[in-house]
Amino acid sequence: MLHLLEAGDLFQVVGVVGSLRQASYNKALLRAVQQLAPVALQIRIHDLSVIPLFSEDVERTGIPAAVATLRKAVAETDGFLVATPEYNHGVPGVLKNAFDWLSRPPGKSVLTGKPSAILGASPGITGTARAQSQLRQAFVFTNTPVLPQPEVLVGRAHEKFDSEGRLTDERTRQFLGLFLESFATWIGRFAERHQTAGVS
Repeated sequence: MLHLLEAGDLFQVVGVVGSLRQASYNKALLRAVQQLAPVALQIRIHDLSVIPLFSEDVERTGIPAAVATLRKAVAETDGFLVATPEYNHGVPGVLKNAFDWLSRPPGKSVLTGKPSAILGASPGITGTARAQSQLRQAFVFTNTPVLPQPEVLVGRAHEKFDSEGRLTDERTRQFLGLFLESFATWIGRFAERHQTAGVS
């Protein structure tokens, strides 16, 4: 049964951006999402620039502080939001590296069962469709439920953001509003399941 948002619903969401570029369209997109989010969603952005390259050798000697902080941020929130660019038809390295850390330990990672959503922007006409498809495959491995629809594929991004990184395209803003309402409902479905499991 679909969870309908109630007046008291409030979900904490952590968002990450798969780009290190200061003027990234995806950083701008995630900032726009923060501004457009309904009352039910409180979104904060976590910086991935400090995450070291994944290595099992490093992992065996101790989890780096930046990785531990990221894992804690994801573990303590109700939802996970990913804004991804598309590099060479795929997921950028900075995002894949973060996922490699978050996916550990296998079967017990903070991504297991975490309701999530993906969005992305690109100057290309297909947005970030290929990168998002790859991310959905990775989320299958981590048993992470990803919002199926609506898909946010912001193409021709250079025409939709101004020089200050503000989203000026009204149709895109309206569509993001629909996306965010759907994401809040998606998170609510899993929150409801956890509450029911706790009662039983």
